Amino acid sequence: QVKLLESGGGLVQPGGSLRLSCAASGSIGSINAMGWYRQAPGKRDLIATITSGGSTNYADSVKGRFTISRDNAKNTVYLQMNNLKPEDTAVYNCKARTPQAPNVYWGQGTQVTVSS
Repeated sequence: QVKLLESGGGLVQPGGSLRLSCAASGSIGSINAMGWYRQAPGKRDLIATITSGGSTNYADSVKGRFTISRDNAKNTVYLQMNNLKPEDTAVYNCKARTPQAPNVYWGQGTQVTVSS
């Protein structure tokens, strides 16, 4: 079992920055990829992913503004968010992927609000 705990959300003005953290615990050795998603009505949209090999992928809407990274020693994945826009406002969820069932695990989410 894998448990994920997000933190770092908050209220910022447009153009500001936040860094989200996702700390993993449990059977962390089985994780082969992690990612950040944000919730929209009826769905979760992919924001960024990072594999165990270090390759990354980003949604077009955040390229050049957001950076995903990891610290293996701390079992933590980060999402650095710069030049935040009001449309970035959402609940951000961390996801971990494993080869074994149930294959994916989700964190509880952290709220990011961008408003003046």
